Amino acid sequence: MLKKILTWGGLAFLVFFVAFRPDEASGVVGSLAGGILDAANGFAAFFTNLVT
Repeated sequence: MLKKILTWGGLAFLVFFVAFRPDEASGVVGSLAGGILDAANGFAAFFTNLVT
């Protein structure tokens, strides 16, 4: 029950955030994507160095 409430609450917050603060929402998504890309580059460098 709590999981369902938190899921719907998170979804409602996401819709609200995108609808009323689109500039900030795009900044958050850009920051998250940049962090994921940095992590992927780190893993790629690790495995490259491991093989060579």
